[in-house]
Amino acid sequence: MVVISSSRASRTAEQGFTLLELMIVMVIIALLAAIAIPSYTNNIRNAKEAVLKEDLHTMRTAIDSYTVDKQKAPQSLDDLVQAGYLKSMPKDPFTERTDTWVPDESSDLSTTDQTDSGIDDVHSGSQLSAADGTSYSSW
Repeated sequence: MVVISSSRASRTAEQGFTLLELMIVMVIIALLAAIAIPSYTNNIRNAKEAVLKEDLHTMRTAIDSYTVDKQKAPQSLDDLVQAGYLKSMPKDPFTERTDTWVPDESSDLSTTDQTDSGIDDVHSGSQLSAADGTSYSSW
């Protein structure tokens, strides 16, 4: 005759999790997600803003270099790519397109040797607002 101890028999009946334990785990996961998601989206926004600032700086430098070298301002942003001042037109990180850049044309001549006016600045085509409240199109 085999005698089964009562502690061993009760352990086999208690396999698995109760509904209460599962609910507690789900609440903890939801709380962690509620804390992490806003931080993640804020970090993504900051990264896109940094990329936008760098792209604008690069394009403005290319415009200035083109103007000094050619003694005339570029007539379009595509002139910068064709002349080799930019390898390719960068994507606007907020619109995800290369054709939404807004060039500023001025009739003022920026150098004494410059013969023709043209593009002297560039801005983002995005209508979204930055973390500091300014519009990306004003950067």
